[in-house]
Amino acid sequence: MTITGALMFGAPALVSASEGIASTDTENSAADNAADTPDDDTIAKTTDSAEKNSQETDHSGEGQISKPKYLENAENNGEEIISDEDPTDNTYGYYTIMGGTTVSVDEMCSLYNSQGCTYPSEELSGGGASDIDTFCNIIVEEANAENVRGEVVFAQAMLETGWLSFGGDAGIDQFNFAGLGTTGGGVKGIAFPDVRTGIRAQVQHLKAYASTDSLNQECVDERFDYVTRETAPYVEWLGIQENPYGGGWAAGKDYGSKLRKILADLKSGT
Repeated sequence: MTITGALMFGAPALVSASEGIASTDTENSAADNAADTPDDDTIAKTTDSAEKNSQETDHSGEGQISKPKYLENAENNGEEIISDEDPTDNTYGYYTIMGGTTVSVDEMCSLYNSQGCTYPSEELSGGGASDIDTFCNIIVEEANAENVRGEVVFAQAMLETGWLSFGGDAGIDQFNFAGLGTTGGGVKGIAFPDVRTGIRAQVQHLKAYASTDSLNQECVDERFDYVTRETAPYVEWLGIQENPYGGGWAAGKDYGSKLRKILADLKSGT
């Protein structure tokens, strides 16, 4: 009976011990949680630090390509430089693609506005060009970076997109202003992350056709190496049908002549 009593007595003792351990674990857990929980001063400091970091961090322009390196030079004060070169001063009297930009941003904007077009600010502002002035400034900056005439880039972009109305295979959200990669039959061509990248690719593709010079900036034109270099140094030779080497940018007849018409309007102010 004594043994039985001991067994009966021992069982509750074991349960009691178990409950004691469980209670101790709970208390330790609570103590740990209390130790891990920051006091009011710590919370305030953390909040102040987060707010400070939020105020100091500038996320504007993230995801967009940066301006050409030459614009970072100290001697460049942002003043627009217009070349006084004659792009047609050659044996043929053709319009050379390589060289300085010979028209102003204002002249580009004026010609665009004279077409009665409404600039697609809603669609292009997300790509970094909320108005035609910004768009044309990007053209000149990117063209000058590669010694390509900005007016040629402008004329081609307007011809290819119908004065930024698009309507062809490439959509406006692709930021592809020169039909790069559009081969007909509904092929949409290449999409770029923003306006500047699309313009830079166009400039680089023109440089591939017009010269053998190396690029001054990192290549963003994925079709650059497909071009036979310096086979179209003139605007008139960009059309395949008019190119003496049988190559060129576009298959349509009189492509170069259409570009020359826009260039003439730019120069005449009409």
